[in-house]
Amino acid sequence: MLKTIDFFESKGKVKLKEDDRGRVWYDDFLQFVRDNEIFYRLLTPDQYGEEGCRWDSWRNCEFNEILAFYGLHYWYTWQVSILGLGPIWMSANEQAKRRAAKLLKEGHVFAFGLSEREHGADIYSTSTTLTPQPDGTYRANGEKYYIGNGNIAEMVSTFGKIAGTDDYVFFTANYKHKNYELVKNIINSQSYVADFILRDYPITEEEILSRGPAAWDDALNTVNVGKYNLGWASIGICTHAFYEALNHAANRRLYGTYVTDFPHVKQLFADAYARLVAMKLFALRAADYMRVASPEDRRYLLYNPTMKMKVTTQGEEVINLLWDVIAAKGFESDTYFEMAARDIRALPKLEGTVHVNIALINKFIPNYFFNPQSYPAVPRQDQPQHDRFLFDQGPARGLGKIRFHDYAPAYDHYDLPNVQRFKEQIALFKEFLIGAAPDGEQQQDTDLMLALGELFTLIVYGQLILENAVIYDVGTDIVDQIFDFMIRDFSKFALQLYSKRGLSAAQGEGLKKMFLKPVGDAKQFARFWSDRVLSLKDTYEMNP
Repeated sequence: MLKTIDFFESKGKVKLKEDDRGRVWYDDFLQFVRDNEIFYRLLTPDQYGEEGCRWDSWRNCEFNEILAFYGLHYWYTWQVSILGLGPIWMSANEQAKRRAAKLLKEGHVFAFGLSEREHGADIYSTSTTLTPQPDGTYRANGEKYYIGNGNIAEMVSTFGKIAGTDDYVFFTANYKHKNYELVKNIINSQSYVADFILRDYPITEEEILSRGPAAWDDALNTVNVGKYNLGWASIGICTHAFYEALNHAANRRLYGTYVTDFPHVKQLFADAYARLVAMKLFALRAADYMRVASPEDRRYLLYNPTMKMKVTTQGEEVINLLWDVIAAKGFESDTYFEMAARDIRALPKLEGTVHVNIALINKFIPNYFFNPQSYPAVPRQDQPQHDRFLFDQGPARGLGKIRFHDYAPAYDHYDLPNVQRFKEQIALFKEFLIGAAPDGEQQQDTDLMLALGELFTLIVYGQLILENAVIYDVGTDIVDQIFDFMIRDFSKFALQLYSKRGLSAAQGEGLKKMFLKPVGDAKQFARFWSDRVLSLKDTYEMNP
């Protein structure tokens, strides 16, 4: 981690921005990764690598954040390597696993050939095929679209079907092969996001990773792992942007006053800081549940899409708040912020849209509220060990059967005004579900159900934030300030649901009760502002 930070600080912001504007392929970073065997150490399971090799989600969280802190595109080549490695480490193909470990040690990156131009990530409709040949080999045909690292990956984990059947299959392709046609980079950035076509590409049994239900499960289970990382990219981007915006505002005088002395600016920064801390508390806690997961404990399958959907959209909100402070400065070519404002938009739109992930999250509502289960307490999971279960998650079905621990103790731990008020909103939402839940026809209205999902997600989000606030002992000021914005957000989403067509009068009345405002405390806010937010002024600036 320290070597990576030193790499970027030595590179400096001027060169970082020059490379970004020039859309320069980041071979200097990939050479650094090769020289230090970084992806090899972080992404190789212990049984296939040397001492120190393991897939350790705790450790990988740090690396996710560091890469995005300096630039989304450096993070992206790491992220798509993680996705490409998923079907390999999940497979029973030992030869492919040993080859992947060797390539990682040599410093190569990987790619995940799932989406297609016509079908996006609708893997039911994938049109890439493997056609059996008389000699026992296969020929692969099909076009894959939006494939990061597709220009340079020695092993592209590619999803398709056995021709003439409904059997899914994962196999590996190599960008160097003459039957692998690299069409173009479909985006305008430093990253290479490929459109490539396989034309009678020869495949042997040694290159097949999985087939049938196993291939389907490996596709979804890989995304379960990969989507979690998106929230960390948002955290890294927002953290760097926060320092830069605060330094600018706190050292700038307008109308005889420092910008950070204006009341509205204090509120904007306080909201941005509280939201960013909440993002990180949730992200770290979600990792704990991912690391303790087992066939009997699949709670992570709620927390990971919440990470992808909620933390990434909160990242957009943080950047918007900061941008309202620094205004035109956010467009300037020599700022990190100019990159952040552009790149933060990408993360809610990758690995399934926000809407897809809310639809998934809604499946968990009944068991979350009405059928809790006791589980052993989960402390912070920072132990140095390989997260073996991530590569043996089992069938990707049965989501409606997953049960959760009771959310109430997390909320009952803090006797704070805004936590208490948020608990009122939760009680009203639960009352709404009991007495005025959407009927069968309404449940088919995706627009309505997405609005309902926003409310549910906030409750899950708050639960894990509170659990981790205890573990990290962050103090009551920050907790109460977090729930200040949580109450406002809950009221906003309740209003959005209230505004939907087709609600009954009883549903409308139930939602109106949820329109609450936070409890204000001027002394607490002043203390929070000076101790938590303004104190960060001039504590970090990237090396020029």
